[in-house]
Amino acid sequence: MFKILVAIAGLAVVSCSAPVDSGSDDGPSQPANWDAELRLPEAVDVNPTPHVFETTLTAKVVNLELVPGKITPVWTYNGLLPGPLIRVAPGDRLIVHLVNELPEPTTIHWHGIRLPNSMDGVPATTQAQVEPGGRFDYDFVLPDSGTFWYHPHVDSAAQAGFGLYGPLIVTDPNEPAGLGDELVLVLSDMMLMDDGSQAPPEGGGDLATLFGREGDTLLVNGKVNPTLHALAARRQRWRVINTAKSRYFQLMLEGQQFTRIGSDQGLIETPESSDRIILTPAQRADVVLDLALPSASSRPVRWVPYDRGFGSTEFRPEETVFTIQTSVDPAQASPPLPILHREIAPIDVSNATRQFIDLTQSAEGEPFSLGINGVPGDRAPALMAAVGDTQMWTVRNTIAFAHPFHLHGFFFQVMDVNGVPPTVREWRDTVNIPIDATVNLAVNFNERPGMWMFHCHILDHAEAGMMGMLHLHEH
Repeated sequence: MFKILVAIAGLAVVSCSAPVDSGSDDGPSQPANWDAELRLPEAVDVNPTPHVFETTLTAKVVNLELVPGKITPVWTYNGLLPGPLIRVAPGDRLIVHLVNELPEPTTIHWHGIRLPNSMDGVPATTQAQVEPGGRFDYDFVLPDSGTFWYHPHVDSAAQAGFGLYGPLIVTDPNEPAGLGDELVLVLSDMMLMDDGSQAPPEGGGDLATLFGREGDTLLVNGKVNPTLHALAARRQRWRVINTAKSRYFQLMLEGQQFTRIGSDQGLIETPESSDRIILTPAQRADVVLDLALPSASSRPVRWVPYDRGFGSTEFRPEETVFTIQTSVDPAQASPPLPILHREIAPIDVSNATRQFIDLTQSAEGEPFSLGINGVPGDRAPALMAAVGDTQMWTVRNTIAFAHPFHLHGFFFQVMDVNGVPPTVREWRDTVNIPIDATVNLAVNFNERPGMWMFHCHILDHAEAGMMGMLHLHEH
């Protein structure tokens, strides 16, 4: 029998009461078809029952023209890159029928969702892998608002790298109006050969695995340098998702400030402003911006190299992700941003159990592998926790590359990075572990027993052994 999940008490309390809207009520919004080159097709709900969203995702290979004049075989959901946007509300039941028309097995992991362990999509742990020609029905309730995504967990570096990923938005009915016209941006990259085909996922050997294989073609919503036709001075809201298997995305727009209002799970405690958006693989950012471009002007949104280790910034030019072209029509400036504040109580760690997790590489002279506490994931003993436990995880990076650390099934709070607490409190499922850094994070394991995976979300690193399991058991 289907069981409705109940959100963790106190996980999401937002001091806002007005309904959300996608634009504003004080003047012109955006031009017609302003986002036509970036608009994502949405999944079709075939179930007429209120608060039940039912759809089918068919994993299959199709030929797409990503680069003009060249055809690329792309692994897709429903023939789309990225897969269709699923948009639901907190408390809705989501039923997804996965049909596998790929040449190899697959699953779907629902990244960031607090769901039953049996729905987590980890082969040989939470479900059997779905063989070619097979199918699997995912069925769960979405307890939390936020920006999430979905991707495979079979040979994930290859399959996600080939194009298997898609966005999942759980809207927040308590958000105020005036946050701007919404744009969902799914960031990724691909390594394309001269004939348009995709490079083999194992190319470059151990050195490429250690660095993490980045593609040479930047994609946003499956497009190469599309154009957004916007009104100057009008507010936009970007839900940004980094689905790349290795690439960190640092985005900048000349003269522009971004106000980050949300991250992996809904709104952050207090908005914060910056001249850039930085996302590790798998992270999300919810930002608003009053577009600081004059009318009738064009400016690129740039990928700027981010230092995640040797070779990540040296001799690498900035690249255009997409271009913003403003209308010749003048626009009335947006009103002030509504006051946003979310009460996020700090996790009480006074009686927390400690776990120590070192991200490691095999010793010199041994066969190449990565691991947790010196042991590759397939041989590492599971960490243990009982339902109701609070734990403090100390994650230490011993390798000369940064790592995005992801925990399945639960959100955590970052307590400090090298002893320095974060500037705002927020709920995360993925956190950057910088070079030579120690990160302390706190998590409540207060529901849903089972075997839960944690791993580096540079997917080449996870496949090479930088992954482990948490056995969450009843008392």
